[in-house]
Amino acid sequence: MPTPARRQHFEEPTLNRSLERGIEILRAFRPGADLLGNGDIAERTGLSRATVSRLTQTLVETGMLEHDRSLRAYRLAAPVLSFAHAMRAGSPVLNTVAPLMRTLAEKLRINVGLAVADRDEMVYLESVRYNRKVSLRNVVAGQRVPMELTSLGRAYLAVAEEPRRRALMAQFRERRESGWNRIRDEIRSAARSVAERGFCAAAWQPEVVALATPLVAEGRPVYVLNVSITTKADIAEAEAMLAGPLLALSADVKAALASSC
Repeated sequence: MPTPARRQHFEEPTLNRSLERGIEILRAFRPGADLLGNGDIAERTGLSRATVSRLTQTLVETGMLEHDRSLRAYRLAAPVLSFAHAMRAGSPVLNTVAPLMRTLAEKLRINVGLAVADRDEMVYLESVRYNRKVSLRNVVAGQRVPMELTSLGRAYLAVAEEPRRRALMAQFRERRESGWNRIRDEIRSAARSVAERGFCAAAWQPEVVALATPLVAEGRPVYVLNVSITTKADIAEAEAMLAGPLLALSADVKAALASSC
C-alpha cells in the first residue's frame, strides 16, 4: 500500500481555535476601551461570555491581561507593550525607512507616516511629526485610522487584490450607509489618481490634508507612505507642494529596500 503523501508546505494548517479566540480578545482593547469586563469583550468579539471568561482567566495567568478586581474588568498588561517594541526594533523595513522619513519631515517641517492594513483599518508603523501648526490629533505609531476615509487607506485599496478590495468595499458600504455613494466615488477617484499620478489625497480631518502612495514589493505586505500638513489651503495647493517630495521619498525607500535585500 503506498505511503500517504506528506502535506505540502504551502497548505494552510488547521487553525488553533483557542489561540484565535484569545487573540480576538486582545484585539478588543483599543484607545478609549482600555478597561473591559467580560460582557464588553463578549459584545466586541462575538464570543460567548463563558468562552470569554475562560480565556480572560488564561490571559491573566499568562501575563497578557491584568484583572482589576474592584471593577471586575481587564486591561492589557506590560508584556503586550514589549511585543510592540520587539516588532519595531526588529523590523528591517522600519529600520530602513524611518531615517528617510525623518530627514524629509525635518527638512520640510511636515508630517510623514508609514502604515499597513489590518483588516479594515490602517495601522501606523511610524509617524514623524514636524508640522508645528496646531492640529486636532497627534498621530503615533500603533494608531489606527479608517481605511475608507483616509489617503493611507485609499492608496492601499488602489493596489489591493481584487477579492480583498471587494470584500472591504462591502464592509464599508454596510458601515457607511448614509454617505456611502460619496465615499465610494472618492475611493474610485483615489484609485485613478494612484494609477495615473502615483498618489492620492484626502482631507478627512478639519484643516489637515494628506497625500499617500503605496509601496508594492514582491514578498512583502503593501506598505503605504503618507505626508500631511495642517493647512487652510485646498487639496490642490497641498498636492502641488507635497506630491513631489512624497514621490521622491517613495523612490528613495524602494531603492533602499531593494539594496537591503
